[in-house]
Amino acid sequence: MRTVTTHCPYCALQCGTILTRERTGVVVRPSDFPVNQGGLCQKGWTAPTLLDTPDRLKHPLVRGNDGELRACSWDAALNVVAIGLRAAQREHGADAAAVFGGGGLTNEKAYLLGKFARVALGTRQIDYNGRFCMSSAAAAGSAAFGLDRGLPFPVTDLGRADVVMLAGANVAETMPPLMQHLTRPSLIVLDPRVSATAQRAALHLQPAPGTDLALVLGLLHIAVVDGFCDTGYVRSRTSGFDEAWKRAMTWWPERVERETGVPVADLRAAVRMLAEGERAYILTGRGVEQHSKGTDTVSGFINLALALGLPGIDGSGYGCLTGQGNGQGGREHGQKADQLPGYRSITDPAARQHIADQWGVDVASLPGPGRSAAELFASLGQEDGPRALLVFGSNPVVSAPDSQHVVERLRALDLLVVADFVPSETAQLADVVLPVTQWAEEEGTVTNLEGRVLRRRRLRVPPSHARSDLEVLHGLATRLGQPGHRFPTGAREVFEELRSASRGGIADYSGISYTRLDSGEALHWPCPRISRGHHPGTPRLFLDWFAHTDGRARFVPVEHRPPHDAATHHLPLWATTGRVLTQYQSGAQTRRVPDLHAANPEPFVEVHPDTAERAGVRDGQLARVTSARGSTIARVRVEPSMRTDTVFLPFHFPADGSANLITPAALDPRSRMPEFKVAAVRLDALSALAGPKSTTAGSSPVDSTGQTEVYG
Repeated sequence: MRTVTTHCPYCALQCGTILTRERTGVVVRPSDFPVNQGGLCQKGWTAPTLLDTPDRLKHPLVRGNDGELRACSWDAALNVVAIGLRAAQREHGADAAAVFGGGGLTNEKAYLLGKFARVALGTRQIDYNGRFCMSSAAAAGSAAFGLDRGLPFPVTDLGRADVVMLAGANVAETMPPLMQHLTRPSLIVLDPRVSATAQRAALHLQPAPGTDLALVLGLLHIAVVDGFCDTGYVRSRTSGFDEAWKRAMTWWPERVERETGVPVADLRAAVRMLAEGERAYILTGRGVEQHSKGTDTVSGFINLALALGLPGIDGSGYGCLTGQGNGQGGREHGQKADQLPGYRSITDPAARQHIADQWGVDVASLPGPGRSAAELFASLGQEDGPRALLVFGSNPVVSAPDSQHVVERLRALDLLVVADFVPSETAQLADVVLPVTQWAEEEGTVTNLEGRVLRRRRLRVPPSHARSDLEVLHGLATRLGQPGHRFPTGAREVFEELRSASRGGIADYSGISYTRLDSGEALHWPCPRISRGHHPGTPRLFLDWFAHTDGRARFVPVEHRPPHDAATHHLPLWATTGRVLTQYQSGAQTRRVPDLHAANPEPFVEVHPDTAERAGVRDGQLARVTSARGSTIARVRVEPSMRTDTVFLPFHFPADGSANLITPAALDPRSRMPEFKVAAVRLDALSALAGPKSTTAGSSPVDSTGQTEVYG
């Protein structure tokens, strides 16, 4: 087809787009999809550029004895992978092979990847990069409501709100089209920085990094003591309030001000705004989730929402702003270490039996839960860890915490295989690189942040030697002795299997079909298959009951605790990481788009003028930011709005400019989320002649023909 309606390949808004194939290339324009309503951000407008990036991977690559990657046939590459996987498992057991997926994979890919790991490999060791993004909010939402769906209401509901609190979310830069739904509400923004979103806020709360939980305990304290608690709602629709209140009781406003730096008057104003707004929402983002206490912090915000009577009310509520393109669907269908399709627990006997029956395997053959992402990387090449790793749709060399240690563990593997369409930093370390299709070259479905299942449609054929991830999994599975029919290569066929596997699960897709989606129906899960007619889907959850057996939401008692790092005389500052408007995730895609790269071509660190003066650095100068893990190099941007105890670095850049060289791998005990958002650091000047290695748009050791690829 020369024109298709589809969706942007980047964030979880999944803005509607129309792609047209012309002589000059692929042209994109926005559709009237309700989420973006005719708008796109810079990333969306430039997305087609990546389809023809000069260093597009076009042939399989295998590393030779001389250490260089060279092009080879698909049969040769897949044979190398299969032989390596068999050797690792023969010598070290089934768990010697591991799989790492991504929140950008389609639902079909995520489903088949989980099935491949547990059936073709028989390994427990599978997780995905959503562990670095959504896991804390997912754990907190499941505990409070009985299920986890980022937004349990449509995005468009926000446009009718009076007040919206954004806790740790800079949507003006990370999800710009969402801002058109936030022009009516008064915004309360919690962020240590005066971000682009905070600049539009009616009230900005600027806590010290790592103190969000103390802050929200104080907000709950004020809500109860000042008479804003909706006691009727709490009695009729929740349980556990008394225990949660006992923890918040000791966080009186003056104590919270001392801990967080947020004035008491602002704390009281925030609660009053939420309580007096007829329609109010509390939304959390990565800023409060990416901590070693991220689950408790999100639970604190849910507790506040419950005390104010917001969740499960038409026109009000709590929600989490999912980040990655298929961050919602990616965690529902089995590529997470502890889950089976339909958002089922891998330890639930009934769930295991259902999936075993669907897959036609003995339930005893299904492995149990494996390691979370950070723990998986730490174990690579170790005595009890995997010796072979397959990576699909992720770039952990840049995105994982304590990234230098991750690189060391990847180098310790006997076999590293990466499936990607560009030579990411992780692909450049691989023993085998498999070139796969991009978003506009494949069919499939994704699920956006509001739980709406969407069709991704193919516009053009991929380069002749690129294969879909489904074809790659089929080719490997058959080489490992699986019957070919067990691993279909067509997206529609895989989705039909996914529908059946999800039936009866929390995330029930069984009533959703390509036919219904292609006809234009708006279908939010759960959407079960029913005996007569079609289930309409569930755009708004919890209006009558929550998903616990008694129908009530749960307050979860939480207590503030300090971050993993401690500020010292040697490391006196807090570093926090985040995103910028023109880059996405690890930057492997957006750094290859010239217009986006030109806007932010190198790493930078934002610093308050007084902090810069004390450290002896000037605006525009290169500086070294050092933590207990290592150091990174970035260009200084003096910013008067920064806290004097805080510096900010975007995490999209590789090599010496990687922000994750300094972040700790301390994990949340429930979600296993690493602590990306707070690290104790110091700031030092560098020589004006020194600088980080910047990845330029289109640069690569792969030539444009794909015939003479050689990596050192």
